[in-house]
Amino acid sequence: MSQFDQVIDRRNTSSVKWDLVEKLYGSREVLPMWVADMDFPAPRPVVDALIARAQHGVYGYTTRPDSVYEAIELWARTRHNWTIEREWIRFSPGVVPGLAFLLYALSAPRDKVIIQPPVYHPFAFTIRENDRQIVNNPLIFENGRYRMDLDDLERKAREGARLMILCSPHNPVGGVWTQGELRQLGEICCEHGITVISDEIHSDLLLPGHVHTPFASISPEFAQNSVVCTAPSKTFNLAGLQTSVITIPNKELRDRFDSVLDRLHLTLPNTFGLVAMEAAYRYGGEWLDELRGYLSANLRYLTAFLAREAPQIKVVQPQGTYLVWLDCRELGLQTEELSRFMREDAKVGLDDGHIFGPGGEGFERINIACPRSVLQEGLQRIAGAVRKLGA
Repeated sequence: MSQFDQVIDRRNTSSVKWDLVEKLYGSREVLPMWVADMDFPAPRPVVDALIARAQHGVYGYTTRPDSVYEAIELWARTRHNWTIEREWIRFSPGVVPGLAFLLYALSAPRDKVIIQPPVYHPFAFTIRENDRQIVNNPLIFENGRYRMDLDDLERKAREGARLMILCSPHNPVGGVWTQGELRQLGEICCEHGITVISDEIHSDLLLPGHVHTPFASISPEFAQNSVVCTAPSKTFNLAGLQTSVITIPNKELRDRFDSVLDRLHLTLPNTFGLVAMEAAYRYGGEWLDELRGYLSANLRYLTAFLAREAPQIKVVQPQGTYLVWLDCRELGLQTEELSRFMREDAKVGLDDGHIFGPGGEGFERINIACPRSVLQEGLQRIAGAVRKLGA
C-alpha cells in the first residue's frame, strides 16, 4: 500500500476544495475533484521542519537566509539542469500574485498581453482586471494532442504586444513543450520585443518520458527577455503557505519588479512558507519521485476506466501536471448542460472547460492527485451518469 493511498479527511480545515463544496456546487454530496491542490500530506521532512519552527514559539519579522537561496539553486540545477544566480531570485506570495506584480512592473494600462487558450483562467482575469488587453493565440487540437500555433503567434506579435504569459507545462491540457517549440516561441518574442513571463509552477510534475525545459535556460538572449515563475506549492502541496520564486535574470526587469514590491510593502516573507520551501527543495526529492509514480498509475487507471465504462469521454493524455483534460463533446451537451450534468447528475465537482477560454467548451478538467479510492468513486459517479444519459 502506497503512502498516497491513505484517505485524509480535509473537511473542517477551511479547505477551499472540501469546505466550499456546498457553496460552489449546491450540494454537500458533490465529490470535489477540481482545484489544483493535492489530497496528500506534504513530505515528512517538511512537516518536521514546520513543527520544529512552530515549537520555537516566536514568529517575528523574518529574513531570508543564504540556505534558502542555496536550496532553490540546488533544486534548479539537479532537477532541471538550470544554473541560476542568486541575484536573479525574487519572491512572491504566489505565482498568480507574481503575475499581477509583473504586469504592473513590465507593462502599462491598455498594453497587449498574449496568452494561449484554453489556459489557466487567472491569466485572463489578471490581465483584464489590471486594465491590460488580452490577445489570444489559441492552441491547435489535432490527433488528440495540443500544439502551438506559431504562425498565428507571429501575426499577433506584429500587432504590438508588450508581454506574453507562457504556461509551461500547460494547464489545463497537460502539454510539456519541447525545447524546439519553446525556441521558436522565444525567437518570435525576441524579434518583436515581447517579454515572456513563463509560469512553470507544474515543472516538477512530469509524466514518464517527458523533460521540462526552463524557458530562460535555452539561451542567454531568452534569459534576458524573460521571467520564470516557480513554486513548491504544486509540487509538494504547500499552496496554503503562499510562497513562490520569481527568477529574473535581466537586471532592468528585476529592478522594476523590486520597485512594485517596495511600493506595496511585500518584501518580507511568511515565516512558515520559507521553512517549508527550504525543507521541500532540500529533502523532498524522494517523496516527489514516489508521487510521480503514483500519479502515473492514477492516470493509467482513469484512462482504462473511461475507455471501458464511459467511452464517450476521451482523455487528452497529459505529459505533465496532475490535471487531466477530458473531452466530453461526444456527450452532446451544451456548455451549461455539461456543467449541470457533472454537478447534479454525476455529483462530481470538476472545472468546466469554458472557464479556460476559447477552445475549452465541451471539456472538463479533473484533478487526479488524490487516493486511488477517491478517484475510483469519482469515475464511478461519472460513468453511472453517462449510462443514464444514454438510456
